Amino acid sequence: MTPMASSEIERKYDVTDATPLPLLQALPAIERVSDPVEFELEAVYWDTADFALAARRITLRRRTGGADAGWHLKLPVSADERLELAEPLGTAPGDIPEAILQEVRACVRGRPLVPIARLHTHRAVRRLLGADETILAVFCDDQVHASRLVPAPASLDWREWEIELVAGDASILDAVEPMLADAGARPSGYASKLARALGDQFPTLWPTSFPVPRRKALAIDVLLSYVHAQMRLLTLQDPLVRHEQPDAVHQMRVACRRLRSVLATYRPLLDGDEANQLRTELRWLARALGSARDLQVIQERLTQRLSTEPPELIVGPIALRITEQLETDSRAAQIAGLAALDSARYIRLLDALDAFLAAPPVTETAGTSARRTIPRLIKKEWKKLRTLVRVAQAAPPGSHARDLALHEVRKRAKRLRCAAEAAIPVHRKAARRLAVAAQEVQTILGEHKDSVVARELLLGLASAARLRGESGFSYGRLHALEQSSAAASEAEFKRAWRRFAKPALKR
Repeated sequence: MTPMASSEIERKYDVTDATPLPLLQALPAIERVSDPVEFELEAVYWDTADFALAARRITLRRRTGGADAGWHLKLPVSADERLELAEPLGTAPGDIPEAILQEVRACVRGRPLVPIARLHTHRAVRRLLGADETILAVFCDDQVHASRLVPAPASLDWREWEIELVAGDASILDAVEPMLADAGARPSGYASKLARALGDQFPTLWPTSFPVPRRKALAIDVLLSYVHAQMRLLTLQDPLVRHEQPDAVHQMRVACRRLRSVLATYRPLLDGDEANQLRTELRWLARALGSARDLQVIQERLTQRLSTEPPELIVGPIALRITEQLETDSRAAQIAGLAALDSARYIRLLDALDAFLAAPPVTETAGTSARRTIPRLIKKEWKKLRTLVRVAQAAPPGSHARDLALHEVRKRAKRLRCAAEAAIPVHRKAARRLAVAAQEVQTILGEHKDSVVARELLLGLASAARLRGESGFSYGRLHALEQSSAAASEAEFKRAWRRFAKPALKR
């Protein structure tokens, strides 16, 4: 069972015991501020002994008191926003709900969760009401006593203010900030109450970044820094993917693609077969995650296409059929993607990436100068891309062979882009120009690929319509429009390729 999820958008402020409460009713759109309602809250925070959750800015607590007693898991979405998942208290204080454990499985990976801090909070809550008594936000005045439980016991007391949106928008948060500043409040220097409770034991953001390679770096430094950054992106998106947060699947797939690409381009820096095994598993994960999003992209594409068609040219329930087919397929793909994240294979992949970063299997080439070695490896990628472009140009226009060849060009352009992005710290402007040029080709041919996929879908829907006795006219018309779109993409690609920057990275 999936925990109940809600979005939490709030800001925190540090205040002293003497800081006066400002006149909150003076805020725009606020008609009235309610009388304070006071609560006594007790919360126990849980994590692994090495703070695997806190390092990812994830908090897990069991809180009693107040209107929302229960188990709460908070996942970072942005600077002001977190996704909060809730489960009932249960009967045993140490019995973490299985649904919560599933959410953090990729972070915990079998390590036990233990209590790391206990907080007692005396909270005074004021509701900020708008027209018709709508609760736009709540203002919390908290007196906190915190006890750190590990690694060495410590205690701390402080006062802080929180303002959290309910039905209001971010303009309320922006408007209240100068008012609170005038009262003597300052934006909190801590990401959460837990961060303040842990003090100097609060971990740096996981994983601790590899140093950005300098111009005199070794070739392996370029690779490891980039792999490290993508590993961080992948794991931070995991819980957001599980809750269908916007762009989360895309970002996780991007991380998989970048990892696969650089492990391929920079393969001469690595000994043994470990890199190839990682690439195989990353391809599996990207495919498992990607189907649902790809279907969504096609649905949005065809819906937009239909919206611009004259009504008299839409014959039959074509919009309904497209939605039925793609939503059914998308849901099945989404289930498959979540199953992949819940699998032992996925956990093994994460462990293998950690092991690779901890002890990369390097060759002698890895210890050479990045400024000498990296240009040579990128030039190889450029030559492979050029060969694939020639293969595509030789294929008959509009043929299936041309479509397949352009798809291979797109994939190789992605790889070249990632290789160039990794090299930016040591080759700066030249690497950045190459990455931008490769991205342009990738984007144009991505549009072409979407057209190919859309046409395949339309052919299938047209065949199904014929069996149902429905008209296939509109499917054929959309198919023709997609053919025209693909031809336009090919023409745009030809222009982009003519101005494509060669890999002029200096050694």
